[in-house]
Amino acid sequence: MLKQITIENYALIRSLSLEFGEGLTVITGETGAGKSVLLGALSLILGSRADTQVLQDKSEKCIVEGSFRIEGYALEPFFLENELDYDPLSILRREILPGGRSRAFINDTPVSLSQLKSLGDKLVNIHSQHETITLNNSDFQLAVVDNYAGTAPEIARYKETYTEYNRLKTQLKSLQEQEEKSRADLDYYSFQLDELTKANLKEGELEELEAEQKVLEHAGEIKGTLLEAGNLLRDGDQNISGSVSELIYKISKIRGYSPELEEIHDRLQAALIDLSDIAREIGNMEEKINLDPGRIEEINLRLDLIYHLQYKHHVKSDADLIRLRSEFEDKINNITFLGEQIIQITKELEQKRKSLQDQSASLTGKRKKSFLSIEKAVLSSTQKLGMPHSRFEIGHQELPEFGPDGRDLVRFLFNANKGGTLAEIHKIASGGELSRLMLSVKSLISIKNLLPTIIFDEIDSGVSGPIADKMGSILRTMSENMQVIVITHLPQIAGKGHRHFKVFKETGAESTFTHIIPLDTDNRVEEIARMLSGEKVTESATETARQLLNIT
Repeated sequence: MLKQITIENYALIRSLSLEFGEGLTVITGETGAGKSVLLGALSLILGSRADTQVLQDKSEKCIVEGSFRIEGYALEPFFLENELDYDPLSILRREILPGGRSRAFINDTPVSLSQLKSLGDKLVNIHSQHETITLNNSDFQLAVVDNYAGTAPEIARYKETYTEYNRLKTQLKSLQEQEEKSRADLDYYSFQLDELTKANLKEGELEELEAEQKVLEHAGEIKGTLLEAGNLLRDGDQNISGSVSELIYKISKIRGYSPELEEIHDRLQAALIDLSDIAREIGNMEEKINLDPGRIEEINLRLDLIYHLQYKHHVKSDADLIRLRSEFEDKINNITFLGEQIIQITKELEQKRKSLQDQSASLTGKRKKSFLSIEKAVLSSTQKLGMPHSRFEIGHQELPEFGPDGRDLVRFLFNANKGGTLAEIHKIASGGELSRLMLSVKSLISIKNLLPTIIFDEIDSGVSGPIADKMGSILRTMSENMQVIVITHLPQIAGKGHRHFKVFKETGAESTFTHIIPLDTDNRVEEIARMLSGEKVTESATETARQLLNIT
């Protein structure tokens, strides 16, 4: 519930602070006095956009602040989700700076405009005189039915299923597109993989083959050289090993005379051991090397295959070819896996579709059960509001596809005249009839609505006399369940308020300002009498005003 609003430097308002209470509050004033300015300022703290045109003084910032009593409206989750401090008396503030920048706060914590609007939508509903257009909107009409039928838990479950259903549909479409594209590449991947698999590549093989090829191609030269080396080391008449042995023998005779000779002797012994090992290895190598044209041809064919594959796939090593083979395997496996995923997602999608079918059918049943009660309640109000022959029915059509709110399309059908044909509201109702019908609908949902505050901006357009009195009575009844604020030009409605504010302009030497003041009983009598008779207040108008206020 709106407790207080403070406005600084907004449009024609220099500074203003108003306190509100429970029940019905009426706001009156002459045409052009600035009644809509109050709604504009309130809209700022409810998340509407603004610019520097709202600044009364272009050099100062505009501040609009509203305090709301919010306990009992299940708003704690909003504060938790948005990491805000919850307070039963919460303050919404908006600042418009001279440069055009805007700042928003909830309980002194900076928030985004969307966060402010999200909370504002849960606190206040502003019904302007042009909002009757929404009465023709099928989404609004369905929302009215759902509000009355109490389908909120079912809708929440349905929306969760619907969101998951659409996610699966999108995922399935994406997978099918991937599979279609991949299937075109499957033959190519399979051929490349088959070629690489048959090549039976092993990492490091290329380097080994190239080394073996080099040896085999020079086998004769290598073998001859190794034989000569073996002879030099150990097999010839003057072989190196024999010469070193003889040298060791001679040094051994004199090694005891000097440590240096002892060291030389040991080094010669080590050298002889190394020469023996080298000679043995040369011998082994020489025995292994054979002139084998068949093996050379085999190696050349193998190398030609590997070189061909390297050139074909633009890689530099056998390791790259092996990696490429694994990539082709992965691509083929992924295509196969895509098919398995599509089968799985298709099954899940069908399950969700069946769930949606059941949930939407349940929603449809609950909604249709409420139609008759809604029709009777709306007709009861419209007949009180001067349309005794009015007819109102809810048309229903089941949609072929699931929508975000189910498969129901509802249409409000109306005719205010006796014997008239029922038709959609925008085709049949006049402006005054639309206003009265909208009030009837809002009165219907106010009983079950958890919204703290509703504001009507001249919903009485096009009505007068006894009808205005009935409209005032309905507004007064609505205020038993929620805070109702009404901007009106009808004395019959003004007389129904629990409290009364007057809007007026004051023109100074250089500027014009709008003021809003609360009226006591005497001032209310005077204001309502003015509304009845104009500028010159008559005695009979004053008496009528007293009667409207039930003052004896």
